[in-house]
Amino acid sequence: MILRAGYVDGLSIRLIPLTDPDYRPSSRRIAWLAAETDGTPVGSAFLRLDSRENHSHLAELELTVHPAERRRGIGSELLGAVVTGARDHKVQTLLTDVNVDSGGDQFLEHHGFAIGLTLIYARLELSADIPVVADVPEYRLVSWQGVVPDGLLQTFTDARTGMNDAPSGSISAGADVWDVKRTRNAAEVIAKRGDHLNVVAAVDQAGLIAGFTEVVVPGDGKGDGQNYGTAVLPAHRGRGLALWMKAAQIREIRQLFPDLDGLLTDTVDTNVAMRRTNDHLGYQPGYRVHRRKLDL
Repeated sequence: MILRAGYVDGLSIRLIPLTDPDYRPSSRRIAWLAAETDGTPVGSAFLRLDSRENHSHLAELELTVHPAERRRGIGSELLGAVVTGARDHKVQTLLTDVNVDSGGDQFLEHHGFAIGLTLIYARLELSADIPVVADVPEYRLVSWQGVVPDGLLQTFTDARTGMNDAPSGSISAGADVWDVKRTRNAAEVIAKRGDHLNVVAAVDQAGLIAGFTEVVVPGDGKGDGQNYGTAVLPAHRGRGLALWMKAAQIREIRQLFPDLDGLLTDTVDTNVAMRRTNDHLGYQPGYRVHRRKLDL
């Protein structure tokens, strides 16, 4: 639904704020369409607002201008609208991901976006040999598809706090708080869009989850799966749990989805331990992404 429209000074372009149906339990989006006076779209911008208490100061930006329409100032006008909208919603920091040294990277730098962190994207070819990894004494591995079994629901939710101290560069994200409702919902969202969630977890002798790793596979079981996250709680680190879990998961994914080609992952460049784990498993580094930030 169109809320209002305004003309861009010096351009035959209208910026049209839109409502966006992409509503999620922890976030919502507002959007702008840049269009010629005859209605032809030439660009768009989205601002994802985070409703979680510890993350409401952050918002994610997505901005696109048609290649043939670039260098007309459309991107700058869209960005200006987003910044105004973010301030109206009390956002303190805008975040967006962009390929290193790309035109978009240069555009953001020109508009004052600093580098918050750098991500290394890597890929594992599933046909490649996977190294044999020894079991870690005093732990056992469990796995499931989709929503976590009820008997592991609380301990799996508690284990998600292991992600809170992951390297975040200069981005002040705050603790990510999980409860059992959110844990269930996260898995249900993946299932509703038709994809498959696979989780492998390490359980200690007390029956509590010490670490976990998640992969999401496309609904048709083809192409590449995506690593969603790997975490080990601080008291259980330094024992090889991440390597053990991820190696077991790769073998399980091969069995469950024989037509899948590979697995993708992204790792903060300063996360030396996880990069070493991925290298050991055979992930091949591809491209780098800047997570840029603009403090408002």
